[in-house]
Amino acid sequence: MVTDKLKELEATRAKLAALESSVASELNKELAALPAYYGFDSLAAFVKAVKKAAGSRGSSKEKTASAPKAKRTRAKITDETRAQVKALVEQGKTGAEIAKETGISLPSVQNIKKALGLVAARG
Repeated sequence: MVTDKLKELEATRAKLAALESSVASELNKELAALPAYYGFDSLAAFVKAVKKAAGSRGSSKEKTASAPKAKRTRAKITDETRAQVKALVEQGKTGAEIAKETGISLPSVQNIKKALGLVAARG
């Protein structure tokens, strides 16, 4: 019966939630133990060592001194791109997810959605 399947589904969801909670708890314990595992007395010393090991990736001063970024090329918005955006909107994807999947910018996604009448008017 459908009611039995619904009860089974709810029980499975509860079991999944308990498992997710258990995994999150274990992960937090493992993360908290990392500094001691690697021989550090405090979390601050551990974080400092990790940042030092990461090198210039963690320092904004060094980022500005690096070579200039390559100029991005403009995306070519084709009918195929528009159709892909429309299909992804209909699947319930967010603008950011659509931008990442199609390789175009978020503003381009918004412009396409607006042109296709897929954006609700403000007001």
